[in-house]
Amino acid sequence: MLEKHQSELIEHAMAIGALKFGSFTLKSGRISPYFFNAGLISSGSMLATLSAGYASLIHSALESSDYVKFDVLFGPAYKGISLAACTAMVLHRDYGIDVGFAYDRKEAKDHGEGGMMVGAPVSGKKVLILDDVMTAGTATRNAVDMIRSGGGEVVGIVLCLDREEVGKEGGSTVKEMEEYVGGPGRVKAILRMQDLMAWLEGQGRAEVLAVMKDYRDKYGVKDGHQDR
Repeated sequence: MLEKHQSELIEHAMAIGALKFGSFTLKSGRISPYFFNAGLISSGSMLATLSAGYASLIHSALESSDYVKFDVLFGPAYKGISLAACTAMVLHRDYGIDVGFAYDRKEAKDHGEGGMMVGAPVSGKKVLILDDVMTAGTATRNAVDMIRSGGGEVVGIVLCLDREEVGKEGGSTVKEMEEYVGGPGRVKAILRMQDLMAWLEGQGRAEVLAVMKDYRDKYGVKDGHQDR
């Protein structure tokens, strides 16, 4: 069963075209039966829905000790900036968790405060990264490296959607990133491909569900259950 914030996120994302089912050519060349574009999440209602999902997942991870207590939410530029800011607010409002938020620039600033980082300092801090979808993992790895070079410790990564696919080399990008930041369970997601399939089943959309199953059989991670 999907949680309320998961169903709401799927339905709201579909309403604005951020989540579509059909036939889409990905950068990898794969023909995917669905496509998610977080760049279209640009309204107050959608940001509220998405940040509530992030905050709920983070709170659950902290309560279950999957994540250690952290100090800063980091949102990689540009999509991650609003995600980190809104989620920090919801964590404080709904769960009494008060953390800073930070983000990076695409180019270093040589005046004012300068540098590549903006917001709460990460030096000596434990940092949780928020991102939308991890494909090859390059952008997320760059964020991890930037935080480490700034003296911070990355304790986990939270995604909006885990496509649960193998990469070009046959391994799981998510599992590779988990090892990069400390081990199993360090990368979590509000939604996974299997959640989208559960929603389709509940809606009686058998034809789309069948195509999704074929795609999962071809490209899905085969080494067992993925952590949320």
